[in-house]
Amino acid sequence: QVELVESGGGLVQAGDSLRLSCATSGRTVRTYTMGWFRQPPGKEREFVAAINWSGDITRSGDSVKERFTISRDNAKNIVYLQMNSLKPEDTAVYYCAARLSVNIATMAWQWNYWGQGTQVTVSS
Repeated sequence: QVELVESGGGLVQAGDSLRLSCATSGRTVRTYTMGWFRQPPGKEREFVAAINWSGDITRSGDSVKERFTISRDNAKNIVYLQMNSLKPEDTAVYYCAARLSVNIATMAWQWNYWGQGTQVTVSS
């Protein structure tokens, strides 16, 4: 059983920074590829960023490159998403995800476990 619990969302202004956390539980979760997706209102879930099990390989979506950074602390079983220079179009529910593969994937259907999501709202 794998449980993912996101936290850190909230209401911020454009240009602000925010750090999301994903607390993970499960015996082997530290060996999983971890990722973040987001779902803006009325739109499909989209890939934000992902990181391999050891933390030395990351990938980010084009819309967040240079602004968002994913990282993980396997000792604490936490995955982070540091979001800088936030824009109103970053407003969405952000989901943490885990994938039972060493490879990073960008399609939501390729991920095995999901958190409940945390709302991020960026005002202009």
